[in-house]
Amino acid sequence: MGLRPVDLARAAGISAQQVRNYLADGVLPPAERSAAGYRVFDERHRQAVTTYRALGRGYGWDAAKAIMRSIHAGAPDPALARLDALHAAAHEQRLALRATAEALEAVALEAVAGHPPDTVPRTGLRVGEVAARLGVRPSALRVWESAGLLLPGRDTDGHRRFGPTDLRDARLVATLRQSRYPLPAIKPIMDEFRSSGGADALRAAITAREAELGRRARAMLTAAAALDGYLAVVSPAS
Repeated sequence: MGLRPVDLARAAGISAQQVRNYLADGVLPPAERSAAGYRVFDERHRQAVTTYRALGRGYGWDAAKAIMRSIHAGAPDPALARLDALHAAAHEQRLALRATAEALEAVALEAVAGHPPDTVPRTGLRVGEVAARLGVRPSALRVWESAGLLLPGRDTDGHRRFGPTDLRDARLVATLRQSRYPLPAIKPIMDEFRSSGGADALRAAITAREAELGRRARAMLTAAAALDGYLAVVSPAS
């Protein structure tokens, strides 16, 4: 007995119109028509709908659509390669997040180890003064600025002036460089540090992001299992 669009919709928790859209988009395999002209769906279509929904939740809707289209075009290998790439990207995100967390703790340890509290005159510090405080060359500060790691202001004469926040950022970059972090790896750390509002906020953001990545990993695992089951139906020899 065939299934109606409403039957597929109920199985996936979507509308019947979405089922028709999925068919038009290639997310579902082609459907035959009855003698009366109505589309006839079967268990394969039901499984395609639930698989696509699982893929969307795990890998994103654009990727899910591309994967289903590839499978229905008889090309499962590109679909599987896309999954590999998405898993690799998720792994890179985890590594980057871990690097950010390690960098943050390195800065915290450096602070505990102790350096005199930063006092900055109202007019700010010049490059040479900041370099002397950090024990680096002035040229290093200019390189860091060119890489977007530092954002010092300028006075009316065009000279760089480092306020308390700028000095804090410079100290963070110096600590990361001492820990052998390359400049490209420091850039996202500094961006996150500034946008989150400081070390405590960044630490909270890291914890939240870790939880998010964990949820996504579970969703990807569920999606991969659903896809494996669907491939056993449409490509049993794969």
